[in-house]
Amino acid sequence: MNLTIDNQRITLDVLRVAWQESITVSLGDNAKSSIATSNELINELVAGGEQVYGVNTGFGQLASVRISDDELAHLQANLVRSHAVGVGEDLDDDIVRLIMFMKVVALAEGFSGVRIELVEMLCAMINHNICPRIPSRGSVGASGDLAPLAHMAGALIGEGEVRVNGSLVPAIIALKDAGLKPINLAPKEGLALLNGTQVSTALSLAAAFRTENLLAAVMMAGAMSSDAIKGSDTPFDKRIQSVRGHAGQIAVAGVLRELMHDSDIRASHEGCDRVQDPYSIRCQPQVIGSCLDVVRHVCSVLETEANAVTDNPLVFTDSKSVLSGGNFHAEPIALAADYLALAIAEIGALSERRIALLIDSHMSGLPAFLVKDGGLNSGFMMAQVTAAALASENKSHAHPASVDSLPTSANQEDHVSMATFAGRRLHNMIDNVADIIAIELLAAAQGIEFHRPKKSSPVIEEVISELREFSPTYEEDRSLSSDIRRVAAIVDDGNYCKYASSVLPSLAT
Repeated sequence: MNLTIDNQRITLDVLRVAWQESITVSLGDNAKSSIATSNELINELVAGGEQVYGVNTGFGQLASVRISDDELAHLQANLVRSHAVGVGEDLDDDIVRLIMFMKVVALAEGFSGVRIELVEMLCAMINHNICPRIPSRGSVGASGDLAPLAHMAGALIGEGEVRVNGSLVPAIIALKDAGLKPINLAPKEGLALLNGTQVSTALSLAAAFRTENLLAAVMMAGAMSSDAIKGSDTPFDKRIQSVRGHAGQIAVAGVLRELMHDSDIRASHEGCDRVQDPYSIRCQPQVIGSCLDVVRHVCSVLETEANAVTDNPLVFTDSKSVLSGGNFHAEPIALAADYLALAIAEIGALSERRIALLIDSHMSGLPAFLVKDGGLNSGFMMAQVTAAALASENKSHAHPASVDSLPTSANQEDHVSMATFAGRRLHNMIDNVADIIAIELLAAAQGIEFHRPKKSSPVIEEVISELREFSPTYEEDRSLSSDIRRVAAIVDDGNYCKYASSVLPSLAT
């Protein structure tokens, strides 16, 4: 995708593309004009001898220290070097690309005082698939994501390491190979690069997009499990949802009805004496619908933040003012990520309960543990144990990160958001839920096949056929580990989104 940044609002679908695939980015005329006007004011203030925080002063508790004009470039480079103290595993390149893209969007608004060439350098690195090596740990999400963004900024000045098409090389070499020269930072530019919530936001956005993939897959798995136990689709009736009124509930029920439409299995027991199914079947619209509402809310918050200017101080050219505030504090992201964690945990919890239901012959009416010759064969017994372990692990991960705060910078930054960790930990939770849903998909497919020659809906039968291409029907005990991994990858890749794209916020457009 070729993207021109020209002060327009960047929508969720564009952000999803920037995360998923390589893009090329350029600046439009409006963006260039906004950037240039802002930079002119910074140059004017410096030439006039005015003291401006972060331009000709120290940083944080050292803000009262005046820096001489001949040291201003050195000041910005020192800021980048001193703050590049991240540790831990590196962020994935798709996350880094999204970080850089959102930094371009923010700087292009023209409130940061940087030069056009700095923003164009970021664009050029994106266009050449140069992704700075950014350690994932070391940000408290307060004065922006300082440490990780310092590693990004280091690459612009030719320091540190980068990945080019997956290969790790020194930044100075990668820039040279791409025909680029390291940039010499001008007043305020190091600070503008380091201040900002782009890392927290990218981590949380990517998690939100991955959660959409989970939602699509869990609706498919839930529909399959419903048919496998000969459950009723009456609880998904439109009239039931409409009298409660929650949008997510209404949307999920609609998807479930479509997925189960024209099922021979459903038609075969319409007159049965079962009155009610267990909640994990019957209450899918209420539970998964609530999770969908959470994802929609979180996506709205993150879309706003992706378009926000979050560095400090900010340059307002209309009044010729440079104002110091706190837009870099990532509390909105931390709270949104914590909210999303609850939804992710609940998606996995409901799926695990349906796996437990499927293997329980007294509740499901299916052979115990979904296998013939039970006793000789253990079937899906341990697969459910794995799902239970993962669902339980997510309970701990769901503990809110935003309620924790440790003061930093000699108590100047006395309340921090922990948004970076809040967003980062979501990905472990999503990995767990993808595995849980994979187990349910395999178990539900097995359950449906016990009803042969009756068939489920055409859509569900298509999914079962796709699963059987690499995971044969479970006839006798074998390891399911590789099957689970493969199905989890299909879930995480968003293969089931085509069945629910109309209700997912980043895909509905």
